[in-house]
Amino acid sequence: MNILAEMSLDFAVQIIRLCNSIKGHYALVNQIERSATSIGANIREANYAHSKNDFIARLQISLKECYETEYWLEILMRAEIITEQNGKPLLHTAGSMRRMLIASINTAKQNRDRNNLHP
Repeated sequence: MNILAEMSLDFAVQIIRLCNSIKGHYALVNQIERSATSIGANIREANYAHSKNDFIARLQISLKECYETEYWLEILMRAEIITEQNGKPLLHTAGSMRRMLIASINTAKQNRDRNNLHP
């Protein structure tokens, strides 16, 4: 498994564990669990993409889900539903995954475009 897939799996587990500790706020918990677990699910789907464009699209969905997860973490911290001590490391991990996804998407686009120039 590649580093990004492993990181996203660990991240999803950490979010699920965090959510287990939150009482109430079911709508917020549902949203963050859905977005956090979707990151890795789409990375896995990208590994079996039908085309380079499909691969890029799956990574772009993962990127959007990563941004969304960061948003929910920020809300949970600002509303003091979770502590900064619990939230900041998760935000840091999400930021790292976001940067890796952006780099992967850019590389895949460059490779796709380079291959399209040379049939």
